[in-house]
Amino acid sequence: MVKCITNDLFVPEDADIILEGYVDPSEDLVWEGPFGDHTGFYSLADWYPKFHVTCITHSNKAIYPATIVGIPPQEDAWIARATERLFLSPLKMTIQTEIEDFHMPDAGIAHNLVIVKIKKSYPGQGMKVIGSLSGAGQMMFTKYMIVVSGDINIRNYRELFSHVFANVDFGKDLFFTRGPLDVLDHSSDNFSFGGKVGVDATVKLIEENSGRGKTAKPDSRDISKIKVDFLAGNIVTNYNLSLFTDRYSNHYYFS
Repeated sequence: MVKCITNDLFVPEDADIILEGYVDPSEDLVWEGPFGDHTGFYSLADWYPKFHVTCITHSNKAIYPATIVGIPPQEDAWIARATERLFLSPLKMTIQTEIEDFHMPDAGIAHNLVIVKIKKSYPGQGMKVIGSLSGAGQMMFTKYMIVVSGDINIRNYRELFSHVFANVDFGKDLFFTRGPLDVLDHSSDNFSFGGKVGVDATVKLIEENSGRGKTAKPDSRDISKIKVDFLAGNIVTNYNLSLFTDRYSNHYYFS
Protein backbone atom coordinates (compact mmCIF):
# COMPACT_ATOMS: atom_id res chain seq x y z
CA MET A 1 0.00 0.00 0.00
CA VAL A 2 1.17 3.54 -0.78
CA LYS A 3 -0.03 6.94 0.37
CA CYS A 4 -2.08 9.08 -2.00
CA ILE A 5 -0.56 12.28 -3.35
CA THR A 6 -3.31 14.71 -2.32
CA ASN A 7 -4.81 13.06 0.80
CA ASP A 8 -3.88 10.73 3.63
CA LEU A 9 -5.56 7.59 2.28
CA PHE A 10 -3.58 4.53 1.20
CA VAL A 11 -4.14 2.61 -2.04
CA PRO A 12 -2.68 -0.56 -3.62
CA GLU A 13 0.63 0.27 -5.25
CA ASP A 14 -0.14 -1.94 -8.26
CA ALA A 15 -3.50 -0.29 -9.04
CA ASP A 16 -3.99 0.52 -12.72
CA ILE A 17 -5.82 3.84 -12.24
CA ILE A 18 -6.40 5.93 -9.09
CA LEU A 19 -8.80 8.86 -8.83
CA GLU A 20 -8.14 11.00 -5.77
CA GLY A 21 -10.63 13.55 -4.57
CA TYR A 22 -13.36 14.40 -2.11
CA VAL A 23 -17.10 14.88 -1.66
CA ASP A 24 -18.30 17.87 0.33
CA PRO A 25 -21.58 16.86 2.07
CA SER A 26 -22.49 20.52 2.57
CA GLU A 27 -22.61 21.18 -1.18
CA ASP A 28 -25.79 21.01 -3.20
CA LEU A 29 -26.37 17.86 -5.21
CA VAL A 30 -25.92 17.98 -8.99
CA TRP A 31 -28.33 16.81 -11.70
CA GLU A 32 -26.88 13.77 -13.46
CA GLY A 33 -28.14 11.67 -16.36
CA PRO A 34 -29.91 10.19 -18.16
CA PHE A 35 -27.51 7.42 -19.16
CA GLY A 36 -27.96 4.45 -21.46
CA ASP A 37 -27.73 1.43 -19.17
CA HIS A 38 -27.36 -2.35 -19.19
CA THR A 39 -31.14 -2.80 -18.93
CA GLY A 40 -31.49 -1.62 -22.54
CA PHE A 41 -33.21 1.58 -21.38
CA TYR A 42 -32.04 5.04 -20.38
CA SER A 43 -31.84 5.41 -16.61
CA LEU A 44 -33.65 8.42 -15.19
CA ALA A 45 -31.71 11.57 -14.35
CA ASP A 46 -31.44 12.29 -10.64
CA TRP A 47 -29.57 14.32 -8.00
CA TYR A 48 -26.19 12.97 -6.92
CA PRO A 49 -23.22 14.17 -4.82
CA LYS A 50 -20.40 16.03 -6.59
CA PHE A 51 -16.96 14.40 -6.62
CA HIS A 52 -14.03 16.83 -6.81
CA VAL A 53 -11.02 15.23 -8.51
CA THR A 54 -7.71 16.39 -7.04
CA CYS A 55 -5.34 13.92 -8.73
CA ILE A 56 -5.29 11.10 -11.28
CA THR A 57 -2.44 8.59 -11.37
CA HIS A 58 -1.99 5.41 -13.38
CA SER A 59 0.50 2.68 -14.14
CA ASN A 60 2.57 2.65 -17.32
CA LYS A 61 0.30 0.10 -19.01
CA ALA A 62 -2.97 0.83 -17.27
CA ILE A 63 -6.07 -1.14 -18.20
CA TYR A 64 -9.46 0.55 -17.79
CA PRO A 65 -12.06 -2.20 -17.23
CA ALA A 66 -15.40 -1.39 -18.82
CA THR A 67 -18.36 -3.04 -20.52
CA ILE A 68 -20.49 -2.02 -23.50
CA VAL A 69 -24.12 -1.51 -22.49
CA GLY A 70 -27.21 -1.54 -24.66
CA ILE A 71 -30.10 -3.82 -25.50
CA PRO A 72 -29.34 -7.02 -23.56
CA PRO A 73 -27.73 -9.43 -23.52
CA GLN A 74 -24.41 -7.57 -23.67
CA GLU A 75 -21.07 -8.15 -21.98
CA ASP A 76 -22.52 -7.74 -18.51
CA ALA A 77 -24.63 -10.87 -19.05
CA TRP A 78 -21.44 -12.93 -18.83
CA ILE A 79 -20.51 -11.13 -15.62
CA ALA A 80 -23.85 -12.22 -14.17
CA ARG A 81 -23.09 -15.83 -15.10
CA ALA A 82 -19.74 -15.58 -13.37
CA THR A 83 -21.53 -14.14 -10.33
CA GLU A 84 -23.68 -17.27 -10.13
CA ARG A 85 -20.62 -19.44 -9.68
CA LEU A 86 -18.76 -17.04 -7.39
CA PHE A 87 -21.60 -16.59 -4.91
CA LEU A 88 -23.11 -20.09 -4.88
CA SER A 89 -20.81 -21.45 -2.16
CA PRO A 90 -21.07 -18.36 0.10
CA LEU A 91 -24.88 -18.52 -0.16
CA LYS A 92 -24.87 -22.19 0.80
CA MET A 93 -22.45 -21.78 3.68
CA THR A 94 -23.77 -18.58 5.25
CA ILE A 95 -27.48 -18.25 4.41
CA GLN A 96 -29.26 -21.36 3.09
CA THR A 97 -27.52 -24.72 3.23
CA GLU A 98 -30.25 -26.38 1.16
CA ILE A 99 -29.42 -24.34 -1.97
CA GLU A 100 -28.04 -26.59 -4.72
CA ASP A 101 -27.82 -24.03 -7.52
CA PHE A 102 -29.15 -20.66 -8.65
CA HIS A 103 -29.43 -18.97 -12.01
CA MET A 104 -30.07 -15.40 -13.20
CA PRO A 105 -31.43 -15.62 -16.78
CA ASP A 106 -30.30 -13.00 -19.29
CA ALA A 107 -33.92 -11.84 -19.70
CA GLY A 108 -33.99 -10.77 -16.05
CA ILE A 109 -30.99 -8.43 -16.41
CA ALA A 110 -29.19 -10.13 -13.51
CA HIS A 111 -30.97 -9.85 -10.17
CA ASN A 112 -34.49 -9.01 -11.46
CA LEU A 113 -35.18 -12.72 -12.07
CA VAL A 114 -33.58 -15.47 -10.00
CA ILE A 115 -34.16 -19.22 -10.23
CA VAL A 116 -33.12 -21.11 -7.09
CA LYS A 117 -32.84 -24.88 -6.83
CA ILE A 118 -32.94 -26.42 -3.35
CA LYS A 119 -32.77 -29.83 -1.73
CA LYS A 120 -36.17 -29.97 -0.11
CA SER A 121 -36.72 -31.93 3.09
CA TYR A 122 -39.71 -30.37 4.90
CA PRO A 123 -42.98 -28.56 4.05
CA GLY A 124 -42.86 -24.82 3.53
CA GLN A 125 -39.16 -24.88 2.75
CA GLY A 126 -39.62 -23.18 -0.61
CA MET A 127 -41.38 -20.19 0.97
CA LYS A 128 -38.73 -20.04 3.69
CA VAL A 129 -35.97 -19.76 1.10
CA ILE A 130 -37.87 -17.00 -0.72
CA GLY A 131 -38.20 -15.02 2.52
CA SER A 132 -34.56 -15.44 3.46
CA LEU A 133 -32.96 -14.66 0.10
CA SER A 134 -35.22 -11.64 -0.44
CA GLY A 135 -33.19 -9.82 2.21
CA ALA A 136 -29.73 -11.14 1.36
CA GLY A 137 -27.49 -8.33 0.14
CA GLN A 138 -28.30 -7.15 -3.37
CA MET A 139 -30.76 -10.01 -3.80
CA MET A 140 -33.15 -7.66 -2.00
CA PHE A 141 -33.58 -6.04 -5.44
CA THR A 142 -34.94 -9.27 -6.96
CA LYS A 143 -38.40 -8.79 -8.50
CA TYR A 144 -39.16 -12.40 -9.42
CA MET A 145 -37.77 -15.34 -7.46
CA ILE A 146 -38.68 -18.91 -8.41
CA VAL A 147 -37.65 -21.76 -6.10
CA VAL A 148 -37.64 -25.33 -7.45
CA SER A 149 -36.59 -28.75 -6.19
CA GLY A 150 -36.07 -32.21 -7.59
CA ASP A 151 -34.41 -33.48 -10.75
CA ILE A 152 -34.57 -30.28 -12.79
CA ASN A 153 -32.05 -28.42 -14.95
CA ILE A 154 -32.75 -24.76 -14.16
CA ARG A 155 -30.84 -23.61 -17.26
CA ASN A 156 -33.06 -25.62 -19.59
CA TYR A 157 -35.96 -23.21 -19.91
CA ARG A 158 -38.32 -25.68 -21.57
CA GLU A 159 -37.81 -28.13 -18.77
CA LEU A 160 -38.08 -25.35 -16.19
CA PHE A 161 -41.32 -24.05 -17.72
CA SER A 162 -42.88 -27.50 -17.54
CA HIS A 163 -41.69 -28.00 -13.95
CA VAL A 164 -43.10 -24.67 -12.74
CA PHE A 165 -46.57 -25.16 -14.22
CA ALA A 166 -46.70 -28.74 -12.95
CA ASN A 167 -45.84 -27.77 -9.36
CA VAL A 168 -47.47 -24.40 -8.77
CA ASP A 169 -50.96 -23.76 -7.46
CA PHE A 170 -51.44 -20.09 -8.38
CA GLY A 171 -53.80 -19.62 -5.46
CA LYS A 172 -51.38 -20.95 -2.86
CA ASP A 173 -47.78 -20.84 -4.09
CA LEU A 174 -47.30 -17.16 -4.95
CA PHE A 175 -45.85 -14.77 -2.38
CA PHE A 176 -46.49 -11.09 -3.15
CA THR A 177 -44.68 -8.33 -1.34
CA ARG A 178 -43.26 -4.83 -1.77
CA GLY A 179 -39.77 -3.58 -1.14
CA PRO A 180 -36.62 -1.95 -2.53
CA LEU A 181 -35.90 -2.21 -6.24
CA ASP A 182 -32.90 -1.36 -8.38
CA VAL A 183 -32.71 2.38 -9.10
CA LEU A 184 -32.38 1.39 -12.77
CA ASP A 185 -35.74 -0.41 -12.77
CA HIS A 186 -37.74 1.27 -15.53
CA SER A 187 -41.00 -0.60 -14.85
CA SER A 188 -41.74 0.46 -11.26
CA ASP A 189 -44.36 3.09 -10.46
CA ASN A 190 -42.08 4.52 -7.79
CA PHE A 191 -38.37 5.27 -7.75
CA SER A 192 -36.42 2.28 -6.33
CA PHE A 193 -39.52 0.80 -4.66
CA GLY A 194 -42.24 -1.53 -5.86
CA GLY A 195 -43.89 -4.92 -6.01
CA LYS A 196 -42.25 -8.35 -6.09
CA VAL A 197 -43.35 -11.96 -6.32
CA GLY A 198 -41.87 -15.23 -5.09
CA VAL A 199 -42.97 -18.52 -6.66
CA ASP A 200 -42.75 -21.76 -4.70
CA ALA A 201 -42.37 -24.26 -7.54
CA THR A 202 -40.87 -26.98 -5.36
CA VAL A 203 -42.22 -30.52 -5.48
CA LYS A 204 -44.93 -30.49 -2.81
CA LEU A 205 -44.85 -32.85 0.16
CA ILE A 206 -47.99 -34.53 1.50
CA GLU A 207 -48.39 -31.92 4.24
CA GLU A 208 -48.59 -29.18 1.60
CA ASN A 209 -51.31 -30.82 -0.49
CA SER A 210 -54.31 -29.88 1.62
CA GLY A 211 -56.92 -28.35 -0.65
CA ARG A 212 -54.87 -28.90 -3.77
CA GLY A 213 -56.17 -32.12 -5.20
CA LYS A 214 -54.26 -35.32 -5.67
CA THR A 215 -50.55 -35.90 -5.86
CA ALA A 216 -49.70 -38.49 -8.45
CA LYS A 217 -46.83 -39.76 -10.52
CA PRO A 218 -47.27 -38.25 -13.98
CA ASP A 219 -48.12 -40.40 -16.93
CA SER A 220 -49.30 -39.63 -20.45
CA ARG A 221 -52.80 -38.94 -19.20
CA ASP A 222 -51.51 -36.45 -16.62
CA ILE A 223 -49.45 -34.59 -19.22
CA SER A 224 -52.47 -34.35 -21.51
CA LYS A 225 -54.53 -32.97 -18.64
CA ILE A 226 -51.96 -30.21 -18.08
CA LYS A 227 -52.35 -29.19 -21.73
CA VAL A 228 -56.14 -29.13 -21.41
CA ASP A 229 -56.01 -27.11 -18.17
CA PHE A 230 -53.71 -24.55 -19.75
CA LEU A 231 -55.98 -24.13 -22.76
CA ALA A 232 -59.18 -23.99 -20.69
CA GLY A 233 -57.70 -21.48 -18.23
CA ASN A 234 -56.14 -19.37 -20.99
CA ILE A 235 -52.99 -19.14 -18.86
CA VAL A 236 -50.59 -18.96 -21.77
CA THR A 237 -51.10 -18.73 -25.52
CA ASN A 238 -49.01 -19.70 -28.52
CA TYR A 239 -46.90 -22.09 -26.50
CA ASN A 240 -45.23 -25.21 -27.79
CA LEU A 241 -47.09 -28.31 -26.62
CA SER A 242 -43.98 -30.41 -27.25
CA LEU A 243 -42.59 -28.91 -24.05
CA PHE A 244 -44.81 -31.26 -22.09
CA THR A 245 -43.24 -34.60 -22.83
CA ASP A 246 -43.32 -37.50 -20.42
CA ARG A 247 -39.81 -36.96 -19.01
CA TYR A 248 -40.58 -36.61 -15.33
CA SER A 249 -39.23 -38.88 -12.62
CA ASN A 250 -40.57 -37.14 -9.50
CA HIS A 251 -44.04 -36.67 -8.01
CA TYR A 252 -45.88 -33.56 -9.15
CA TYR A 253 -49.18 -31.95 -8.29
CA PHE A 254 -51.90 -31.85 -10.92
CA SER A 255 -55.11 -30.00 -10.15
